Amino acid sequence: MIRTQDGAARTEVRRGRPRPEPRRAPELAHLSLDELRDYRQELSMEETRVSYWRRILQARLDTVLQGRDDHATLGRLREVLHEHAGSSRRLAMLPLVSPDDAPPLPDLGVLWETSADSELAAATLVPRLVDAEHELSAYRRSLHVRLDAATGELISRYRDEPNLALTALPLREPAA
Repeated sequence: MIRTQDGAARTEVRRGRPRPEPRRAPELAHLSLDELRDYRQELSMEETRVSYWRRILQARLDTVLQGRDDHATLGRLREVLHEHAGSSRRLAMLPLVSPDDAPPLPDLGVLWETSADSELAAATLVPRLVDAEHELSAYRRSLHVRLDAATGELISRYRDEPNLALTALPLREPAA
């Protein structure tokens, strides 16, 4: 742990960048440890879902802007998603989901189904795609804030009572 000029405690992480100390989240104090873990897991799953749809919107926007909007864009979408996943270790762990299995978010299907086969159609579709991507990005940022608060609360509890961390480990079955 190091102290900054203003006296705040920070821990060092890779590449020498400081990370703020985890803080208690009073709004989560009422949750039991298991409830807090479940809440954090739900937030994480929601963030993965939102990130997936955001990537799809970005890929759709790319296909429209590049003039490749035909009904055979599923192959192009797969290319874009694979290219994007390869460029980010975190996103590389996200699955490529078939459109039928993708978790739905309100009104985003309409943006995918809307044809942009003319310049006028593309000109009206692009702002809608951009707006939807901005909304998803804002929602994703709010999820990150909540996820950071839950993580900070969990770490703080573990620091106060280190044995609590052991309860997260799977128990081995006794040998017969």
